[in-house]
Amino acid sequence: MPLARLQRSVESLGAFLVQSAQSSGFGLQLLASAGAALPHAASPRRIRDILNLLYTYSFASLVVVLVVSLFTGLILALNFLITVESLGQEHLVGRIVAVSMVREMGPLMTAVILSASIGCSIAAEIGTMRVTEEIDALEIMSISPVRFLVLPRLIALLVLGPMMTVFSGVIGILGGAAISYFQYAVSWESFKNDAIELLKLKDIFTGLLKSVVFGATIAIVGCTQGLQTRGGATGVGRSTRRSVVVSFLLFLILGYYITWAFYK
Repeated sequence: MPLARLQRSVESLGAFLVQSAQSSGFGLQLLASAGAALPHAASPRRIRDILNLLYTYSFASLVVVLVVSLFTGLILALNFLITVESLGQEHLVGRIVAVSMVREMGPLMTAVILSASIGCSIAAEIGTMRVTEEIDALEIMSISPVRFLVLPRLIALLVLGPMMTVFSGVIGILGGAAISYFQYAVSWESFKNDAIELLKLKDIFTGLLKSVVFGATIAIVGCTQGLQTRGGATGVGRSTRRSVVVSFLLFLILGYYITWAFYK
């Protein structure tokens, strides 16, 4: 019996690794196909689809991104000020909040929110189309699912990711400045000067690059899970959940390597 359980465990692990490898390969192939289809994004129909998606996605996530960013900035500033209050280094709070929000927390928190609100909806929408054979119908009519479904969502999130990240960074820094001023008497001028002194152009570029990479990750993972959906309504739920989990893991891994590449 113990040997049989061990064998089943090894088989389950092997099946999981094979499925993960197949899903990763399919996602990379989908990204390459979407990249090859980029010239078709200039058509009026595709532009209209992209603008509609941008409008829908923006209203679906803007309020949540702003609220989370505000409290992220408040938490960063508060924890730093509590730590250094006894050392008399409160004036350094500006650089900590600015660099953290621009380089790391802004892109990451924005990506997490977009994945939870938009990435899962992409997986559910395309997954439903898969199980109801709508995608098969598109292929029969010689309509490419990559051009029709994947490309508009990829471009929309490539634009939306940096845009939301900029909002997130600004709101987070303002939140940190507010709590520093009202609770610890750190002047606005001191906070601003300290933030500008340490914040470099490379920090801004790193944050924006992460937002672009994370946006592409959300779109490709959501579309991959949706297109690979099997098993009816249960399969749609499973694909939706998996899209969020896989996206979160990729945010951490890709974010680490981007930071390492710029600041090693």
